[in-house]
Amino acid sequence: MSSLSDRLLDDLKTAMKAKDTLTMTVLRNLKSAFKYAAIEQGGADSELDDAASQAVIRRELKKREDAIESFEKGGRPELAEKERAESEVLKKYLPAELPTEEVEAIIAAVIADLGATSRKDMGRVMKAVQEKTAGAVDNKKLSSLVMSKLN
Repeated sequence: MSSLSDRLLDDLKTAMKAKDTLTMTVLRNLKSAFKYAAIEQGGADSELDDAASQAVIRRELKKREDAIESFEKGGRPELAEKERAESEVLKKYLPAELPTEEVEAIIAAVIADLGATSRKDMGRVMKAVQEKTAGAVDNKKLSSLVMSKLN
């Protein structure tokens, strides 16, 4: 089992003992999402590595962000606040976000290495930058930074 999965289980036990229903619910849902992803990846007995686990967490976080936006547009601030609280629980399991300056330096280096000159090279640059940042940058932010450098 990956260290992220172990940490999640330990935190779930702690939340159960503390009767923290929000954290308990989020972690149970995340554990279930991990299991579904593992089954899709390699069958019922497979386990996710940390990189795949982080991808699942990012997907769950994206769902929460989309829900927050929808609830705010629909005039439901109480539900948007619940989703924000769940997002905060999920963010604890992701690596710290890299500073923008560092990300820009990585992007510049990748562009120079690949000889990228236009938006046609966006896919290649994004793939290489994502490998170098190892999930420490939101893809939406990363995409806009790469696009600004390729103009």
